[in-house]
Amino acid sequence: MYVGIDFHKKNTYVTRMDQQGVITESINLKNELGNLEKFVNTIEPEDHVVLEATGNWQHFYELVEDKALDITLSHPAKTRAIASAKIKTDKIDSEMLAHLLRADLIPVAYIPSRETRDLKEVLRYRASLVSVRTSIKNKVHAILSKNGIICPYSDVFGKKSLLWLATLPVRACYRTSLDGYLAVAGTLSFEITKIDEDIHEMAKASDDARLLMTMPGISFYSALLILSEIGDINRFPSSGHLASYAGLVPSVYSSGGKTRMGRITKTGSKYLRWVLVENSHHAIRGTRRFEDLYGRVVVRSGKNAAKTAVARKMLVSIFNMLTKHEVFQDIQEVNHGQGAGERAEVIASPRSS
Repeated sequence: MYVGIDFHKKNTYVTRMDQQGVITESINLKNELGNLEKFVNTIEPEDHVVLEATGNWQHFYELVEDKALDITLSHPAKTRAIASAKIKTDKIDSEMLAHLLRADLIPVAYIPSRETRDLKEVLRYRASLVSVRTSIKNKVHAILSKNGIICPYSDVFGKKSLLWLATLPVRACYRTSLDGYLAVAGTLSFEITKIDEDIHEMAKASDDARLLMTMPGISFYSALLILSEIGDINRFPSSGHLASYAGLVPSVYSSGGKTRMGRITKTGSKYLRWVLVENSHHAIRGTRRFEDLYGRVVVRSGKNAAKTAVARKMLVSIFNMLTKHEVFQDIQEVNHGQGAGERAEVIASPRSS
């Protein structure tokens, strides 16, 4: 049997289909405690299950995974491209998934191991805490701006700045807001420090994380986040495919024999793209390779494009490091007999464009 699952937050629509494409059962399940578990127990070992990778796919997928049953995760965007319809209902979606699975036309989404999925959740939790703290920081700056005050410190949540904010003479309404935001920020900083300790220990135990940390700009957190978002590096045949997965390649418009390159696609892993762009300025200051690239691109395209170019080049180096199991090496000065100071690239693996 082929079982198509259209999984949502409150309900799940199930279609069972035989090898001839005849629908034998259609069920609309309420996602109540025990309902999904009971349904999963009705799946036979020889059945094939397909589930679309919506935002909450993990729960149902892991129920089936725990039973060691055959389940395929469908890539939602590619599935819609294959089987778009003007009339769209949960029942139709479930039937279409079953039909595509029977015809072996499901565009399969990559699923990392549960260990990697758990690591990813921890790292994204840390990223969410930092994001909330940044939002609080912006609100504090907004209060200062309303009062015509400029913070004399680079970090508004630094030790000296916190002491300064605690005694800042402002009206009662702003004092209430400032004290509340500072209290929330203190709690967030405590939680971030606590989770950082756990992440640091995880990074020290990972050979690949220690390898990535030889690249300037890659911390223990960044290394683990990159690894968790990439998953199995061998699933990418080239560094270009990895850059495409991170959405760091330019979009291409081709028509009438003319080809034009546009902005980066920003498809794929937004966290992988984010961590590389965020750390690019550290890499620029720490290596000649990335500093030179940044200098060339910033002149013609501006700072944002230059940082993106560095992020893409970092990912190329990361691909080479992970596939070759070699540490990062920067450009070095060598003498080829044509004058001291001539440059040659000494890198961890062969050059990739």
